[in-house]
Amino acid sequence: MNTGQGATGGAGRVLDYLRQSGQIAADEHARLRQEPPAHEDLHTLIGEVTRLSDDALVDIYAAALDLAVLSEEEIALHPVCQEVSLKFLRQHNVLPLETMDGHIRLVTARPCDPYPAEAVALACEHPVELCLAPPALISRLIERLAADDASVADVSGELRDDVTAGDDVDRLRDLASEAPIVRLVNLLVARALELRASDIHIEPFANNLRVRYRVDGALLEGDSLPPHSAAAVISRIKIMARLNIAERRLPQDGRIQMHVQAREIDLRVSTIPSLHGESVVMRILDKEQLKLSFKALGFGAENIRKLQRLIRRPHGIVLVTGPTGSGKTTSLYTALAALNVSEKKIMTVEDPVEYQLDGIMQLQVKPAIGLDFAQALSAIVRQDPDIIMIGEMRDQETASIAIQSALTGHLVFSTLHTNDAGSAITRLLDMGVNDYLVASTVVGIIAQRLVRSLCPACKREIEPLPRLVEEHALDTFGDGPPRLYQAVGCPACHGSGYSGRTVILEQLDMHDTIRQQTLAHVDGASLEAMAISEGMTSMRSDGIAKALAGLTSLEEVLRVTQD
Repeated sequence: MNTGQGATGGAGRVLDYLRQSGQIAADEHARLRQEPPAHEDLHTLIGEVTRLSDDALVDIYAAALDLAVLSEEEIALHPVCQEVSLKFLRQHNVLPLETMDGHIRLVTARPCDPYPAEAVALACEHPVELCLAPPALISRLIERLAADDASVADVSGELRDDVTAGDDVDRLRDLASEAPIVRLVNLLVARALELRASDIHIEPFANNLRVRYRVDGALLEGDSLPPHSAAAVISRIKIMARLNIAERRLPQDGRIQMHVQAREIDLRVSTIPSLHGESVVMRILDKEQLKLSFKALGFGAENIRKLQRLIRRPHGIVLVTGPTGSGKTTSLYTALAALNVSEKKIMTVEDPVEYQLDGIMQLQVKPAIGLDFAQALSAIVRQDPDIIMIGEMRDQETASIAIQSALTGHLVFSTLHTNDAGSAITRLLDMGVNDYLVASTVVGIIAQRLVRSLCPACKREIEPLPRLVEEHALDTFGDGPPRLYQAVGCPACHGSGYSGRTVILEQLDMHDTIRQQTLAHVDGASLEAMAISEGMTSMRSDGIAKALAGLTSLEEVLRVTQD
């Protein structure tokens, strides 16, 4: 068991490892070994000598001292020892975790400092084992812990009973600037980040101000706030988003940039009037969590191979379809990132621009001044782009310009709201686009959904019922008897049994048979059936394969693919 090691113990082993790995010179090693620095100076000294980052030094310590490096998910599995004060945790940047066997795992980024381990062992009255994590991660988790200590319920209890303001704008501004209101809004955002929520819903009712978080696509109930706090809380959010707090009759949209838990995040704010006040939804745009990698999004190896071939076509239209919140824009961003090289000019037209992508020119439509998708697209075609992304094909005019762009040598990406890949073709025809233009310009269609991923810490393997095996042909997927996995629930996933989401999809490539059926105006269901008969893996089949692999549950797949 590893406990705190002093400068002559752990420090010596670190110095020996650095010398053996060629990180420091022999004379420097000899000098430091003869007169070892104090533990508080060792970390800084090693960083200066090796020019390694804090994260890289954690790996050095792990190798030299044979210590485990914990991920955020592994840390979340254990409760923090309550006997140690928050001030101590912040001062030494450590997290003491309680284990099932009565030990304390002290997560640190500076294992050569003996004092934190000795102090924690004394305070918790248990042996201490050292573990490592990057210092920024430890700091973020400590601040998250601090936010939890000051709960939403506690802060809402500090609100005065007379926080209503009627139509007095100056009064609203004063209320929105009071410390409890500011803390309350910050806590709501911090809680959303802790839950990995994508949206915060704040909804006024007669008897309470309801707060809900959308986590992995499902709404999770949060702490309700007293009804008299509605005007102040919503005014605070509107001020942060630079909206007109006096206007409560019309919908408004804005944006907030915040620094929360050592992270820079954007919040896209939407307000609409309701019976008991304004309803607010804040979409969380966290660039740190944006993974522009098809593998990270859940695309399988075969899906990636087909998709890479599709998006590298010299011209044509590639469509991504699915309902709102199915990850269409993220998939398009990932495709653009894969194509983003200096030899290509990429331009996008979006409403709104969700994430800023380096090296890509992005234009946000502004209907209030007449800059809609069609006008913006007409303008950027004259900017000599190689690749164009259109946030959504909403009307015939936009679709026609996109088709003309594809005919003149551009590669065009866009989205449509349809249930499957085959229906995208009939949707374009319904818009009034000529069938021969659809057949000659569309090169591929991807339909996708997001399903919740099973929590790896608590998922349980089960044997599927014979009825399910027969109904969904589970025995045709792979070799051996089919096995499914079930959501259970644990502290790491906040009891839901799921953690994160993955994509399930189908890719319809336009070939001669599909083009002929398009010219014949065959319905979407028939196009879908024909594509499957010619080798397309359906979205449901892709989902079932992921369920059998333990990535999600069969219930999730059936939920999002039911007809």
